[in-house]
Amino acid sequence: MSKNKINTLSDLSSLNVVYSTNPDYDFSQEVPTIETLPNKQQKLYVSLDKKQRGGKKVTLVENFIGSDEDLNTLGKMLKTKCGVGGAVKDGVILIQGDFRDRVFDILTTLEYQVKRKG
Repeated sequence: MSKNKINTLSDLSSLNVVYSTNPDYDFSQEVPTIETLPNKQQKLYVSLDKKQRGGKKVTLVENFIGSDEDLNTLGKMLKTKCGVGGAVKDGVILIQGDFRDRVFDILTTLEYQVKRKG
């Protein structure tokens, strides 16, 4: 576990600390770091979604367990290999368009456990 410095008020509010009257008070709390599971232990779900997107299709990759940095790296690699845009939001990789089969094949070659959902 590593100690992270609290820099903003939103960092404090997420930890339920509101206010301290002590001028010398230094709030530090250990924030657990999430370790990324190896590829063979990851169970990812690939699905197609078009709800609340104006009828446009988006391929979703869900259930990634690990750090945000590793998730962003995987998302960038998938977007590059599919040749489209996308994003990583709330632990879910969004790939613009219907690329379920291609994403499924890419993830299985990287030895992830992948299932189609929906």
